Amino acid sequence: MPNVISDISNPVLYAGDTSLIITISDSQMFEKDINTAILQLNRWFKSNLLLLNLEKTYFLQFLTKNTNATDLHITYENRQISSIHSTKFWGLVIDNNLAWHCHVDQMIPALNKAFYVIRSLKPLLSFESLRMVYFSTVHSIISYGIVFWGISTHSKIIFKIQKRLIRIITNSGNKDSCQDLFKKLYILPLQSQYMFSLLMFVVTNRDFFETNSDIHSFNTSSQYDLQIPAENLAVFQKGVWYSGVKIYNHLPPTLKQLSYDFSKFKTALKRFLFSNSFYTLEEYYSWK
Repeated sequence: MPNVISDISNPVLYAGDTSLIITISDSQMFEKDINTAILQLNRWFKSNLLLLNLEKTYFLQFLTKNTNATDLHITYENRQISSIHSTKFWGLVIDNNLAWHCHVDQMIPALNKAFYVIRSLKPLLSFESLRMVYFSTVHSIISYGIVFWGISTHSKIIFKIQKRLIRIITNSGNKDSCQDLFKKLYILPLQSQYMFSLLMFVVTNRDFFETNSDIHSFNTSSQYDLQIPAENLAVFQKGVWYSGVKIYNHLPPTLKQLSYDFSKFKTALKRFLFSNSFYTLEEYYSWK
């Protein structure tokens, strides 16, 4: 299938789902390319004795704050394909502004259920057992896809829930600071977990990033830092690539030196984040 439509779109296949990503600045060509891709897709389906499920077929326009939606008419066999503002993709709810508020809203009920479970088990379980329950219920929800939504302003809601859970486990008061409690439990605050997941992504995919020494041969203190992409669009700067590079470059030199040894870097990074328990990115960037 990818070979059939790859000239005008970037197809993403997963199990029984097919997604087409089309990027173009001309609105008229945009609509034409989408309809052409749908037509080619339809031919491929029919030649392979498959059908397109129109009940589950939509299109989503990604927009920045300064752009308006283009009025598009996408059809399939004379039937209109509906436009949506958000969609679920591999467990992530993606909205058309990449603000991640829809995904955060989906997380809240699941985390509230986990809160109820931990509060109900608290009189019955030991401190260590409650910590295990936290990792089996809360951590899996928080860590999934955090490299995408962790920088969103809406993530503050999730952080508040996380702190409530920490206070329940440690039997602390509502006004007690959680920073030392996170260290006691050996649990990363939300933003520290975001940084950990993002930095592990960067190191795992190190070959896709350029260092400053790859660009120039000057012997500078930042020659082994990663090259920051030249992009001013705010939504890109909040994305995985740009944020990952920026956070990586601020790491202590001793940590960056370990980045080619995955196991040692992971251990050292955890130790660094657990000892500092950063609440915000601003706190991390001001650390020396």
